[in-house]
Amino acid sequence: MKNSAMSPANDQASTESLPAAPVAAPKPGAGKPKLLIVDDDDEIRTQMKWALAADYTIGLASDRASALEQFRAMRPAVVLLDLGLPPNPANPEEGLAILSELLNEDRSTKVVIVSGQSEKGPALRAIGAGAYDFVGKPVEMDELKLLLRRCFHLAQLEREYQRMQLELRGDTFEGLLGSGARMQSVFESIRKVATTDAPVLILGESGTGKEMTARAIHQRSARKNGPFVAINCSAIPESLIESELFGHEKGAFTGAHAQRKGRIEHSSGGTLFLDEIGEVPLPIQVKLLRFLQEQCIERVGGRQEIDVDTRVIAATNADLKKGMSTGTFREDLFYRLAVVQIVLPPLRDRDDDISLIAQTFLQRFAEESGKSGLTFSADALRVIRQHGWPGNVRELQNRVKRAVIMSDGKRLSPGDLELESLVVPTQGVTLKEARERLEREMIGQALRKNAGKITAAAIDLGVSRPTLYELMDKLGIAKPE
Repeated sequence: MKNSAMSPANDQASTESLPAAPVAAPKPGAGKPKLLIVDDDDEIRTQMKWALAADYTIGLASDRASALEQFRAMRPAVVLLDLGLPPNPANPEEGLAILSELLNEDRSTKVVIVSGQSEKGPALRAIGAGAYDFVGKPVEMDELKLLLRRCFHLAQLEREYQRMQLELRGDTFEGLLGSGARMQSVFESIRKVATTDAPVLILGESGTGKEMTARAIHQRSARKNGPFVAINCSAIPESLIESELFGHEKGAFTGAHAQRKGRIEHSSGGTLFLDEIGEVPLPIQVKLLRFLQEQCIERVGGRQEIDVDTRVIAATNADLKKGMSTGTFREDLFYRLAVVQIVLPPLRDRDDDISLIAQTFLQRFAEESGKSGLTFSADALRVIRQHGWPGNVRELQNRVKRAVIMSDGKRLSPGDLELESLVVPTQGVTLKEARERLEREMIGQALRKNAGKITAAAIDLGVSRPTLYELMDKLGIAKPE
């Protein structure tokens, strides 16, 4: 069952063919990532330690007792585990028992099974029991190094998510999450504006969290015990929006059988959130402007002025300045609403946050569905980072929720997320062909995301503009007009 043959490492080839994001370099003083190797063959342990010690702090163990002792002392993020261990190396049960104990100690540990070709059945049993992956003997060091980088990257994401959950537990911004600089700037704006009654205009694409931002402002304000009244201005027919906002008196129009308060009155003492403000008809814009100036309204069909004490937050995904130039949106209303502007970045511009948000949704929906322990595969994380997310956070949330509900395995694949088109097939193709397919897909994705702008696409891909042109020529990708 044992095989000590190992293929030599080739760091350059490993780096060039790596599709997944690399593990971030350790911070000064932080030390190398910790890796535990469990194998009863002295020669294999020595060879692996020699091959991997440059990148990792290595712990070695040869049986169950030493494995558990080393694991508790080191708390490694990743473990390489041989299934054939004493007292019966020809039987995988001891290795499977160790796997179970390691995962009971720390469910987030990534355990990679190292097995001979004849041991694939037990290796698959180990995957079903919670192991992250397996590699066969003789071990190809390039393959192993690539797999370890993926394991440590995923472990880093999960531990970062757990750290953020602890930090944000008392400061969740009503569900908003983000560790990147752009979202931290949004959070700071929320903190500052929440202490005032100034009108706020929230700008952002559909699905970026405009209503959640408005709710966060309300919850952090002195009005938090008052009502939060939200109205989607684009969802109400033009003939009804005036009555919906301002209310009406009995007999004001056909069907007005009783007096009815509008949304503005209902928000008194709290916050009024006007979503898609750019869709409000011009005559209603005039009445909204007067309300913002005077803090009073008249119901449809009424003559009495009614004082209303409410804070107004508006939001839109439309270009209001373009609306002002074309005459569809009043300039004076814009400046009344936009005392403070908060711009929410699209998800595609939040590289620091995408994986963490996906992990957040995965944990939440897995717990709700009774499927705790679900993880993303390395390919799933890759396509999550590469996808353009035209529907922003809402699209990511829906895809993860559907994947959790529909999946049967322990790890979600790109297919579960319905993003399988970004996975480069490797069966029956050479390394050169697979690399070119991946390059072609990633370049196409970057160009689509940036509307054909070469410079912006090159920045997203992490290459220079001339390099991108060279790659496009090599791959036969037409230059945008």
